[in-house]
Amino acid sequence: MGLKTYIVEDNATIRDNLIATLEELVGIDAVGTAETENEARDWLRKDGQAWDLAIVDLFLKQGSGLGVLEACRNRKAHQKVIVLSNYATADIRKRCAQLGVDAVFDKSNEIDALVDYCLAQ
Repeated sequence: MGLKTYIVEDNATIRDNLIATLEELVGIDAVGTAETENEARDWLRKDGQAWDLAIVDLFLKQGSGLGVLEACRNRKAHQKVIVLSNYATADIRKRCAQLGVDAVFDKSNEIDALVDYCLAQ
């Protein structure tokens, strides 16, 4: 059984490709997905113990990934939260660090680093 991964991404193509890539290269087990902040928060509240890794985009169909990150603040020590965004600026990285995010990756040029991070888990 792979790393139980929850993915919050509103673009279906990106989400499906990300899941396929991480299943093949890392062996993750995608346990759920969400396209909106409310959907993600509800799932995390209901299934809060059912994941090892959460991958969160910041810009969603409804709400923000920042709200999802806030919902992950009281997670268990083994649960890791990472941000995968096209907007991985210095300010965003700083805000994510303040919210307890374990890592931030840029969608456009840090996918290899994301894969390496997942392999290390």
